[in-house]
Amino acid sequence: MDQKLKFPDYENGLANLAQSVLKNFGIREKGQKTLACVDTFLEKEYENIVVFLLDGMGSRIMEKNLEETGFFRSHMKCSYSSVFPPTTVAATTSIRSGLKPCEHGWLGWDCYYPWIDQNVTVFTNMKTGTSIPAADYNVAEKYCGYETVVERINRRGGEAYEVMPFAEPFPKTMEEICGQVEMLCRKPGKKYIYAYWNEPDSSQTKQIMRKLEQQVQALSDKLEKTLLIVTADHGLVDTQNVSITDYPEIMDCLVRMPSIEPRALNLFVKEEKKEQFEKAFQDAFGEEFLLLTKEQVLERKLFGTGAEHPDFREMLGDYLAVGTGDLTIFSSREESEFFVGVHAGLREEEMMIPLIVVEKE
Repeated sequence: MDQKLKFPDYENGLANLAQSVLKNFGIREKGQKTLACVDTFLEKEYENIVVFLLDGMGSRIMEKNLEETGFFRSHMKCSYSSVFPPTTVAATTSIRSGLKPCEHGWLGWDCYYPWIDQNVTVFTNMKTGTSIPAADYNVAEKYCGYETVVERINRRGGEAYEVMPFAEPFPKTMEEICGQVEMLCRKPGKKYIYAYWNEPDSSQTKQIMRKLEQQVQALSDKLEKTLLIVTADHGLVDTQNVSITDYPEIMDCLVRMPSIEPRALNLFVKEEKKEQFEKAFQDAFGEEFLLLTKEQVLERKLFGTGAEHPDFREMLGDYLAVGTGDLTIFSSREESEFFVGVHAGLREEEMMIPLIVVEKE
């Protein structure tokens, strides 16, 4: 296997970017490091600091699909690190909070919550694999609630906004997102704006990428006194997909279905079956996945440094299987047949994201 692997860098990554924004508004958190490259740009005074996150636009995807002389690549300062796992739930929570996944507990698309002993699809609040509500309250917010960068700035008397499809006034298109950002930038006074759009994660085509590039460039042309930072939450890779349900020797060892992500599976294993599990998993997936015990995950600080969320270790399970090759393990055949571009493993294409910086005087 000649895939290039990249472990997360929690001193030069997405959470550090959020800490740079907080520092610029006079908010410092003990033990949290900022992103040195961004700090340099923030030495100048800007009326608007805009961080625009495009879902799935990893550095490699961008380099494959966009011209070197185009707006994004010509303003790209460097590639830097997402969090682990490099996936939307964990990474966007880190940019919104300034915390690493072990601190905020939003580990992936599906999480195991020990308080209710359930796997829950985090953003939909459904029991994983069903359309049944996990509870009559939002499980993730109740057990892993956090204060956003925007809320922190506003609480301290600053001015900050979030512009994304699931926040009022609920923009439905990229055009509406850009329009809201432009309108907020025209308001007088210093402010921070975090904007999010859910593409190109849904597609890897040049057409989608170029359209996004044109839309952000058109927005940039209308801005003044603004530092515009464009980045991503993760990259994408194409893999072969399988369902864990087709491996009875592994299924026989599990206490419950895996959660987190199909390329970052946490596995709760029956105590008396651990030896059988390790052998069965290595036989089936040893070439494509790195199998770590909980102790090894903690030792490597894979989910980050800092004060762990009280439930983090229980949410982790006994083992973590991390995608390093060309295979992804889903929880059902339906899912394995549906998904093409995937992420959340340790390949460089999944982990590395662009830091695009545009200075508007």
